[in-house]
Order: sequence, then structure tokens, then C-alpha cells
Amino acid sequence: MNRFKKVYNQGTLDVMEIWVDTETGVNYVFHRNGNASGFTPLLDREGKPVVSKKEEY
Repeated sequence: MNRFKKVYNQGTLDVMEIWVDTETGVNYVFHRNGNASGFTPLLDREGKPVVSKKEEY
């Protein structure tokens, strides 16, 4: 199943990506630099998760 869909990609060595959970619409940020990486929910300025509508992804 393809639950996550990549909607944004920037960089090759210092990578920043945005992924959307296709079941909930929640956006996540993935960052990789060398051997270190992280995957965390993307938050708005109020600290709430950014949620996309189905037609946006």
C-alpha cells in the first residue's frame, strides 16, 4: 500500500522533503543530511499539524 506520497523535494546531499499521509492528509517533513535523518509532522504557526485536502495531493 502507498500510504505516503512525496509532494515536495529539495536538495541532493542536504535533503528536505514533504510527505502526505494519504489516509489522514497530515503533512510530514523529512530531512536528511549525511547519515542523520528525521521524519516529523509539519506544524502551522499555532502548533497544529498541517492537513491537506485529498484533491491537493
